[in-house]
Amino acid sequence: MIEKRQASSFYAYFEPEEKSTIDQMVGFFNRVVYRHQPILTDFLDPGQRNILKTVVGKDLVVQEFGGYQNAEKKRVWISLDWQELALEDFLVTPCEVNYPSKFAKLNHSAILGSLANSGVEVDTFGDIITDGNGRWQFFVKTTLLNFFTEQITRIGRNQVRILPIDQKDVLIPEDDSREATIIVASLRLDAVLAGLSNQSRGQVKAAITQRNVKLNWHVVQDSNIIVKVADIFSLRHFGRSEIVNIVTTKKGKYRVVLKLWQTKKNK
Repeated sequence: MIEKRQASSFYAYFEPEEKSTIDQMVGFFNRVVYRHQPILTDFLDPGQRNILKTVVGKDLVVQEFGGYQNAEKKRVWISLDWQELALEDFLVTPCEVNYPSKFAKLNHSAILGSLANSGVEVDTFGDIITDGNGRWQFFVKTTLLNFFTEQITRIGRNQVRILPIDQKDVLIPEDDSREATIIVASLRLDAVLAGLSNQSRGQVKAAITQRNVKLNWHVVQDSNIIVKVADIFSLRHFGRSEIVNIVTTKKGKYRVVLKLWQTKKNK
């Protein structure tokens, strides 16, 4: 028999700010175990899903879908046993923003701001994507579709209509990342971030202390962490990076190749 989880037993593995998320994920686990009923969560970001998977371990089955391949935010189906799910079971509806694109421009931050300030929680909608040519789409909980289509009528100064679309009409998102290569003497997190952002290690350490740095979607406060290939980290106001490759140079330094998504306020 699967035993009830205690949230406090997971606190030591994560930062204090994530206690409420740990409590929520442990609550999901215990509900599935004791009610013998699956749960479909709201949209969870990668950090939240990481906590969920840590809590669940191998005791429950976790399946996820966010509306398209490589979605960042996803709804998660948690169950005692494996169930063959269709995409429709995740209750994710893609929507397109209809607006006069010949005369107006939208950007990610404006759309996010309008959705976040509409009166719903941010976990009721998923990713916001664009093809880079003026088309914008986002994903919502199907049960709240009417709210989004009826209540979101303006984004910034632009009048818009939110229209549900078929799954087959979901965009292939624009990849606005670029590749960057840096040479660093150490693979410590602060050294790599300093080399990437052109800031001093002291400035980066201050940012880490101020909880402005995330590693693999979690706030970190340790400058000494050694980063590795596939790690994803972000520095507030600078952007997000993923380590693609690390090679040791002849002089004993490290050539680090990264995929970089810089913060673009006008994007």
